[in-house]
Amino acid sequence: MKKITCFKAYDIRGELLEQLDENVAYRIGRAFASFLGAKTVVVGSDVRHTARPLKLALSAGLIDGGAKVFDLGMAGTEEIYFATKFLKVDGGIEVTASHNPINYNGMKLVKAGSVPISGDSGLNAIKDIAESFDEALVTERLKSFGAPVTPEAFLKGSASVLDIQLLESGAYERTSCVNDYIMHLCEYVDIGKLKPLKLVVNAGNGAAGNTIDALELLFSHHNIPIQFIKVHHDANGDFPNGIPNPLLPENRADTADAVIAHKADMGIAWDGDFDRCFLFDEKGDFIEGYYIVGLLAQAFLDKEKGASIIYDPRVFWNTEDIVKNAGGKPIKSKTGHAFIKERMRKEDAIYGGEMSAHHYFRDFAYCDSGMIPWLLVAELLSKSGKPLSSLVEERIGLYPSSGEINYRVEDAGKTIKAIIEHFEADAQVIDKTDGIGMEFGNWRFNLRKSNTEPVIRLNVETKGDIALMQEKTAFIESLITA
Repeated sequence: MKKITCFKAYDIRGELLEQLDENVAYRIGRAFASFLGAKTVVVGSDVRHTARPLKLALSAGLIDGGAKVFDLGMAGTEEIYFATKFLKVDGGIEVTASHNPINYNGMKLVKAGSVPISGDSGLNAIKDIAESFDEALVTERLKSFGAPVTPEAFLKGSASVLDIQLLESGAYERTSCVNDYIMHLCEYVDIGKLKPLKLVVNAGNGAAGNTIDALELLFSHHNIPIQFIKVHHDANGDFPNGIPNPLLPENRADTADAVIAHKADMGIAWDGDFDRCFLFDEKGDFIEGYYIVGLLAQAFLDKEKGASIIYDPRVFWNTEDIVKNAGGKPIKSKTGHAFIKERMRKEDAIYGGEMSAHHYFRDFAYCDSGMIPWLLVAELLSKSGKPLSSLVEERIGLYPSSGEINYRVEDAGKTIKAIIEHFEADAQVIDKTDGIGMEFGNWRFNLRKSNTEPVIRLNVETKGDIALMQEKTAFIESLITA
C-alpha cells in the first residue's frame, strides 16, 4: 500500500515529487471516480508547470475509474465550480496550489452541484481508496500511457504522450464554458449602469488574466466604460514577480503603486487560482477583507431585503451592524469554506463572507468567487458616486480591527488555555463557534489555533476606539509571547 500524505482537511496539497506526482494523481482520479460512481467529471488547472502533467495523470485515473473527462484547460477554481453545475456533471477537480510555494501543487474537489468534498464528506474515503491500489499495476498502467516522465521533465511541465493517449481513448474531451461563465458573472450587476471607472488589475501571473480579457472584450462590445490597467497580467508558471498572495503585505506594492501612478478608482489583485480577490482604494491603500464583507452584505441586501448573510466569527461587529440595519439576518458560522457553504445551503443565504477574502454566493452554487466581489464593488462605486475610501473609512472608524496576527508558539493549546483563564472572569460573552471568542462591552477578541502548525491566530476589534484596539492587541500579545 502506497501511503499518500498530501490530503488535508479541505483539499489536497503537497510538495512535488515528495508527496505529489503523476502516480499519486492517477490514484486520486481513479479513487474519486470510484467513490462517487462518477460517469462525468470536469477538470482544470492553474498556471504551474506541473499542473498539466498532474491533470492528465488525474484524467487517466478518472477514465480508468469509468468516467468521461471534460478538460477546461487553464482555469481558475471558480470556473470548475461553475462548470460542474452548468454542465451537470458528477464532479469537478481543479489542479492548483493557489498561493502555496512554487514547489507545491494540489487539488480542490467537488461533487455534483459543486458541493465541496472535505475530510468528513468523502476526502478521507477517497484517500483510503487511492492508497489501496496495487503499486505494480498503477506503475504499469501509467507506463502504458507514456507516463511517468522523468522528474526533471515533470517539473518543467512535460506530460509525455499522455494527452494524445487520452484523446484517443474517446473518454477525454477538451471543452470550454468561458462565454457562459462570463455571462453568469455579469448577472450579479447591471453592467449597463456602470459608470466610467479605471481599474488596476493584478493577476500575479496566475490564472485570472484570461477572465479579465474576456470581461474586457464583453465590456468593449457593449460600450461599458471600464478601463483595465493590467499588472503582471500574463500567465507564467515561473512566477517572475513572486507567488501571487496579496494577503502578504510585501506582495501589495505593485498593485498600490499602479493605482497611484494611473490615478485609478480601485485596485484588484488575485491569488493564483483567483478564488480570492483583494481590493485597494483610490489612494492605493489595501482594504482588509473584513470591511469588504460588510460592503457586499449591504450590496446584496439592497437587492434582496431580509436575506440571510453568513459570516465567520473572527471579527463580525461591523458585519452584524450593517446586516441588522439593512433588515437582513446575520448568521455566524465556523471558519472554513466547507462550513460556510454548508451553512449557506442550510439557511439559503444569499451571501457569505470571510475576513480572509473568501466570498460565497448563493447563485454561484454557494461557492466562492474572486470575480463577483469586485464587480459588485464597481457597481457600488457607480451608484454612490463616492470613492472607495469613503465607503470603508467610516466603517473602519466605527469598528477598528487588528487584522489577523499569527504567533508561532510551542504549545498552542496551553497558550490559549492561559489566555482564557486570564480573561474569562470578566468576559460578558464567551463564544466557542471557532476557537475562543470573548466580549467585554466595547471590545472583543478571537483566538484560534492552526490545524496544521503550532500557530495561534489573534483578532481584536473595538467599537469606535482605535487606541483601545491597539492597547488590547498589545496586551494579549504580551501574554502570548511571555
